Amino acid sequence: MFEGFASVGSEREGVTIRAWKGGAGTPVLLLHGYPQTHHMWHRVAPALAERHTVIVADLRGYGDSGKPAPVEDRSNYSKREMAADQHRLMASLGFDRYAVVGHDRGARVAHRLGLDQPEAVSRIAVLDIVPTLHMFDNVDRAMASSYFHWFFLSQRGGMPESLQRADPQTWLRSRFTGRHAGGEAIAEAAYAEYERCFLQPGAIEGSTADYQAAASIDLDHDRADRDRGRTLDMPLLALWGSAGYVGTNFDVVDVWREYADSVTGAAIESDHYLAEEAPGKVAARLLDFLAEEDLESVDADDGALG
Repeated sequence: MFEGFASVGSEREGVTIRAWKGGAGTPVLLLHGYPQTHHMWHRVAPALAERHTVIVADLRGYGDSGKPAPVEDRSNYSKREMAADQHRLMASLGFDRYAVVGHDRGARVAHRLGLDQPEAVSRIAVLDIVPTLHMFDNVDRAMASSYFHWFFLSQRGGMPESLQRADPQTWLRSRFTGRHAGGEAIAEAAYAEYERCFLQPGAIEGSTADYQAAASIDLDHDRADRDRGRTLDMPLLALWGSAGYVGTNFDVVDVWREYADSVTGAAIESDHYLAEEAPGKVAARLLDFLAEEDLESVDADDGALG
């Protein structure tokens, strides 16, 4: 599904991050959502690789990346730690400055990566999210119904892990059921990869800890940034599914302008999994956004020569 991409990886504090690299040009890191792996980009990454060096990575706890046992406060699954993994990956590949595109959980990691490594992240694109803090600060019946898994997975004491292990295939399939707006279906080969990885030892525990961190330590980090007035200072593109919860319940661009200094955005005719349901439209928007960085680099070089 990633013809021409080579397997790469890095290790940080004993956690291995698996990724695949293809194309040539300015670098862009693609991060997946729940309960997926890097395979969610199989319809977008090849198009981006025609103009960019593309790195598609598995987050810790997902895919073929390491799945450390969660610590008590879930700090080893905080978005700060997950972002640090990805920054280490890009540095190990020789990239000291790069763009980041994230969907769902990967977009939350991208948000944190931009806050913690502003000198390295040139641009961010987030797919079908508003910031975690904003979501938790605006819980209502619609949010609790559409995102019930946030509250289920954030429970402690082993209950969500045990229930998932009892019938993991049904749980996995349920995350996609009803979240489709008539575009392309999720490829069976990609779904088979999601299932293979979800059934690996430690995957249920790791991905659940991701949500438990989001409801605890991630909020501490986000509130600290808000209290200090820290926002993203690089350009941010927000894309969302026109039929999904985010697109129908938030003014997405307006929300992001509370968290980032320069925001543009657009709806894509799809539901939540827009990179798989509408890959052509997503790729086109991303290529336009990333091209702006290339133009800025050319302008800067021209100015230096002048």
